[in-house]
Amino acid sequence: MSNTGYAAVIVAVMAACTMLLRFLPFMIFRKRVPRYIRYLGDVLPPAIIGMLVVYCLRNTKILDSPFGAPEFISVIIIVFLQAWKRNSLLSILAGTLTYMLDVQFIF
Repeated sequence: MSNTGYAAVIVAVMAACTMLLRFLPFMIFRKRVPRYIRYLGDVLPPAIIGMLVVYCLRNTKILDSPFGAPEFISVIIIVFLQAWKRNSLLSILAGTLTYMLDVQFIF
């Protein structure tokens, strides 16, 4: 099998697995979603966001220059935009852009 054919088979298998994982909950819970699954759907997104925030800020050096200023400014921008616009994509993009500009040009 050629490299192109091999790559096509790999992509097809990955696509099939992804589709199966996406459709599986709908096939399992056709009639009624259990309370526990609904509870996880309510609780997990904020918990995952919290874990991502901790992961992103874990290596921030607050005792060395610039004392975590780029991270702090970016977090303030993200919180402000999220509270104002309620648009996660806008908040994440603006925070990332702010951080990158701070690191590259200011600090």
